[in-house]
Amino acid sequence: MLWILLATLLVSACGMQGQETAVFRVNLERTGVFPADGPATLNELAWKFRTDGPIFSSPVVASGVVYIGNWDGSLYAINSTTGQEVWRFNTGGEIFSSPMITDETVYIGSGDGHLYAIHAKTGQEKWRFETESEVFSSPAIVNGTAFVGSGDGRLYAVNIKTGQEVWRFDTANEVFSSPAITGGVVYIASKDGHVYALDGATGQEKWRFSTNAEIFSSPAIANEMVYIGSNDGRLYALDARTGQEQWTFNTGGEVASSPAVAGGVVYVGSNDNRLYALDAGTGQEKWSFNTEGEVVSSPTIAGRVVYVGSNDGRLYALDVETGQEKWRFKTGGPVASSPAIAGRVVYFSSLDGYLYAVR
Repeated sequence: MLWILLATLLVSACGMQGQETAVFRVNLERTGVFPADGPATLNELAWKFRTDGPIFSSPVVASGVVYIGNWDGSLYAINSTTGQEVWRFNTGGEIFSSPMITDETVYIGSGDGHLYAIHAKTGQEKWRFETESEVFSSPAIVNGTAFVGSGDGRLYAVNIKTGQEVWRFDTANEVFSSPAITGGVVYIASKDGHVYALDGATGQEKWRFSTNAEIFSSPAIANEMVYIGSNDGRLYALDARTGQEQWTFNTGGEVASSPAVAGGVVYVGSNDNRLYALDAGTGQEKWSFNTEGEVVSSPTIAGRVVYVGSNDGRLYALDVETGQEKWRFKTGGPVASSPAIAGRVVYFSSLDGYLYAVR
């Protein structure tokens, strides 16, 4: 179904409090680990905010505001305490990209083929950068440059002051994956089945690794390894310096979920309806948790709890060590979005068109 394909583009987005940085998967390495605890027990729904369409994008939280894109083509800014709309910005296409906020600017891709830079407090456009196809990838920004993939098969580097192209790198198929960055190297995957490592300053290829299927998952970088899922049903662990395979783990379904890495453990969802916890060094399974739907949502971790959505319409909170369920919350549609944690509140969205705040 279309929503399953598009949900893989998000596969999560998370934010950190503070206007300086709020980014998909918490940090530029995309590890999905928040610095503060989330709710270990479910007390109540704080609020829910209705948008004008299904939500595939995932929220980020900065300076008391939740930012999220929507199928209706709007980027919403919502007060994190009250759930009231602060502003909205309309693009010319559906938004599956998740935003990044830095220096009071929101950067987000749109199905109209543009990367947008929008003032975080006012919702006013600063500039837009045009690609040749939909921008479902979520941007990463470092050293004054925004990196983002496009459906035209390219990864773009864009100057954030001018909105002008710095360089581009061509893959052989659409780029739905979102880039991870560490040590001046940009890691990205493509529907052509490859994972690429590129020099962040020049775009020059350092290495590539081939899987056996299309890749929608985004890479996570930890322990000098690149962890990424593939539609061949495997999670791969690659040497970040050389691209050499270290281990693979076979699930029972496509792995569109993007992995989270914490405490020597990798957590990733699969279309076999399970969330897996694997030893980060060996790939050995520690535990798995079965939901009642495909897990395209990317897990996030806060304290001793891992949070993940399922296409069964629920958000789950699980013990990181054992995989035992702590609580679940039911929505009116599949949860392809990935949760963000701020102030012991979990923010996440559903294809029912609502953004939820649960504490």
